[in-house]
Amino acid sequence: MNTAALKIFAPAVRRALHEAVSRKLDVVLAAQSADYRTTFAPQVAELRKQASADRSALIEQVSYTWFNRFTALRYLDARGWHPFNLRVLTVTDPTATQPDVLRATREGALPEELVRHTNANRLRALLTGEIPSTNPQAEVYRELVLASCRFYHALLPNLFERLDDATELLLPDDLLTEQSVVTGFRTEITDADCADVEVIGWLYQFYISEKKDEVMARKSAVPTEDIPAVTQLFTPHWIVRYLVENSLGRLWLLNRPGSRLREHMPYYIEAEPETEFLKISTPEEIRVCDPAVGSGHMLTYAFDLLYAIYEEAGYAPAEIPGLILRRNLTGLGL
Repeated sequence: MNTAALKIFAPAVRRALHEAVSRKLDVVLAAQSADYRTTFAPQVAELRKQASADRSALIEQVSYTWFNRFTALRYLDARGWHPFNLRVLTVTDPTATQPDVLRATREGALPEELVRHTNANRLRALLTGEIPSTNPQAEVYRELVLASCRFYHALLPNLFERLDDATELLLPDDLLTEQSVVTGFRTEITDADCADVEVIGWLYQFYISEKKDEVMARKSAVPTEDIPAVTQLFTPHWIVRYLVENSLGRLWLLNRPGSRLREHMPYYIEAEPETEFLKISTPEEIRVCDPAVGSGHMLTYAFDLLYAIYEEAGYAPAEIPGLILRRNLTGLGL
């Protein structure tokens, strides 16, 4: 993973998103199009209210939401995990010039999973020229990105939150040209970068880096809404493994001195023998709590280690995941 490139890319795309969302907000609030004056009139009124109260916070929130969605779509592109078998932001064929979903739409081969989340007649009319447009391909592609997010809401609702009208209306129009906010996701993040899931955590860390520096430089009290920029930091996987192996793993080894769990724990550090420790007889008695859960990195690795513990204790593989989720893991967060 080229973290040096990501460290440059993420803050730059944050600034680009802020600018693009701000421009789109001005367009929406001007309410010149028929849709903004009629269909989306209540949403435009709500955006006007939010912008009046705190325009910067609105832009920050919407920009971060789309950064998360673009990151997830790029990662799924690279791993080939889209159920509809088309890349959304990038291309499968390196000689192609348009993202897979746009090419498939032009060829009349858009999968039904995405068709049901679009206005298929409108897309067809835009591409055939029945609906006048200065940039029909850009309009079609924007709708396809929105359709992909709607599709994933049913599968990953915590990441792809339901598209409310404000978030949808403020998605920038230009998602295709070299100047678009999506270009960096195509050119600065490679498929090789996405081979490691940690790319998502590093992108978040670098995305908030400028905001973190701003908050840290303040001489006055930090507003509550700015505290996460300083406290919500990405923990690399080796640190997660070190912490979990030397807490959860150690507890199991203390209770089962003959355990072979050590073979699964490269970051485990042998310590002096202990006589005072929590006594457990089965894995179901173990409780793991992360009091600042964030994205759940600690708990996901604890799940992996607990799975090995349950297996060693003789539990059937089919029942282990449910037992871990019901008995062992708890996370607390804002």
